[in-house]
Amino acid sequence: MSALPLSLALYQPDIPQNVGAAIRLCACLEVSLEIIEPCGFLWDPRKIRQSAMDYFDRLRPTLHSGWGDFIDLHQGKRRIILLTTRADAPYSAFRFQSGDILLAGRESTGVPEAVHEAADARVVVPMAQGLRSLNIINACAMVLGEALRQTRWSNM
Repeated sequence: MSALPLSLALYQPDIPQNVGAAIRLCACLEVSLEIIEPCGFLWDPRKIRQSAMDYFDRLRPTLHSGWGDFIDLHQGKRRIILLTTRADAPYSAFRFQSGDILLAGRESTGVPEAVHEAADARVVVPMAQGLRSLNIINACAMVLGEALRQTRWSNM
């Protein structure tokens, strides 16, 4: 597993602008992006390109037709680390490994229980008491930065 890079996966994203921001994030950090459909919007490369700007030419996300396709491809081969507000372990205390897939849930509803159960681990971004959530891409950037620090940047 050590030869595999990190990946970011978005589970059925609702907001095309967030997908565009994820493309930019992953392109800049040289991390692959996987989108688990169905999306809450029509997948139109032209519209996605508007949010992703010229980064769309640097990184084309891998599209999975559903959770079953995604899990069949990765389960048992790569660890799936779910970013969720329902975890107890803060992301900064977690030991990331090369090849991990960081999975973010749907902006409106997160992920169903079956996805929670299939994840190899769950991490949370600690927040101020009484607040619900960060923007999904902000949370992904924080966790991805820590995962890269542990797996790629610590050797620099």
